[in-house]
Amino acid sequence: MSTRRTRSLIHSEAWGISLWATLAFAIGSLLVFWGLQSFVAKDIQRRSDTWLSGEVEVLGDVAGITPKDRLYDKVVREVAELASREVPNRDHSAGNGSDSVFFLQVGTDGRDALWVGSEDRASAFAAIQSVPTRGDSPYDVRIKGFGTPFRVATIQVADGSHIYLGLSERDELRVLRNLRLRFLALWLVIVLLGFLVVFYATWRMLRKVDNIAVVAAHIGRADLSSRVPAPGGNGEIGRLARTLNQMLDHIEATVGQLHTITDALAHDLRSPLTAIRGKLEAALLPGASTDPTERIVSAIEELDRLSDFLNTSLDVSEAKADALRVSRAEIDLASLVRAIADFFEPSFSERGCSLQIRIMEPILISADAALLHRVIANLLDNELKHLPPSRTVWVSVQAAQDVALFIVEDDGPGFDPDVLPHLFERRVKGKSSRGHGLGLAFVQAVVRVHGGSVEAINRAGGGIRISVSLPSADASGAIKHPVDALVSQ
Repeated sequence: MSTRRTRSLIHSEAWGISLWATLAFAIGSLLVFWGLQSFVAKDIQRRSDTWLSGEVEVLGDVAGITPKDRLYDKVVREVAELASREVPNRDHSAGNGSDSVFFLQVGTDGRDALWVGSEDRASAFAAIQSVPTRGDSPYDVRIKGFGTPFRVATIQVADGSHIYLGLSERDELRVLRNLRLRFLALWLVIVLLGFLVVFYATWRMLRKVDNIAVVAAHIGRADLSSRVPAPGGNGEIGRLARTLNQMLDHIEATVGQLHTITDALAHDLRSPLTAIRGKLEAALLPGASTDPTERIVSAIEELDRLSDFLNTSLDVSEAKADALRVSRAEIDLASLVRAIADFFEPSFSERGCSLQIRIMEPILISADAALLHRVIANLLDNELKHLPPSRTVWVSVQAAQDVALFIVEDDGPGFDPDVLPHLFERRVKGKSSRGHGLGLAFVQAVVRVHGGSVEAINRAGGGIRISVSLPSADASGAIKHPVDALVSQ
């Protein structure tokens, strides 16, 4: 066993868990034994009382039918000695059992008339006389000089005398004592074995948790590429490990996205900032051939484009990393599309293009209105920038099986076949595009955050078709995060 495993075994929480579990089991098993012992003791006493009651009736019958002559004492004595050999629960290795049974007949004058037994006759007679009459049920009698009590049954003979048959509880107590000793030995073995089993099972389970903690600590200090060991099966520890690995995947992707953002922004900002700096420096030069105001205005326009580029890049990166802040509300997609299309319609008319709207009825969705506004505006702005004059753009909104479809189509030249497979990747744009290649990447990122999908194809008759699918309000409300469901419970 390695040093680390030994240290883990010594300081493991499995000791405390095992001790508490073993203590609960030990107390429970003792209570069970106490009930079992009480049941066995009552059963033994019931059998002894049954034997005493039966034998004392036999002795009473014998005494009643035997003539009171010289043979009376001999006959009754022999019957009493014969009964002593049939003692229940008797230890046969201890002798014939006559030392555990006595027979006493007391005459009508209150004197003992006949005695059979190895005990002291006077002590037995005095003990019986000291006990109040109990009726026909056997009762306990303690005889001086004996550590164990006697169970005594009595019957009245026809001549008025009383017969007492006593049975020592020595054998009964011996049986119960042996039962206690055997149970104690068995109880100790079971408790020890149970402690070892519980400790081993708990230690193995907690060792998996410890391994996860060690690897997680190493990941936090070193790198994000390692993953915690995930045991097989559908147990809680396995689910915990898989959840941690999924979280690490998300963190690694987010950190990687952050590195990509910083590297890309550093590269993309270098040229625009240099150009802006050059324009501003040229505006400060004395005797410049052009008006300095024009250079300053041009620099401000470059700064505006740069600001828009930064905002869009950050939004796309946040959406790709599932960190985009979304404020959902129930909105009418049809009304939103109609309002944005009405705003863009004059611009299309200026370029000699036609914008046609096909909206049949209101469609409610759960979405961030501001983000969705930017998505629709991005798609229409792309059409406005890249569509040749005298072309038509169709915008439609329709419902289809728990989703709302927003579709943009045109009859232009369509997408470049080389660009089409990578259309939603960042910084991918056509040859004639003057943008940064972030518009469609932003559209896809926002739609994915809302649980939807976007598809772009070239139409068979020419032109493009971009279809955005978003869950309707009812479908969005039915989807509940597992953690939210757990918290609500």
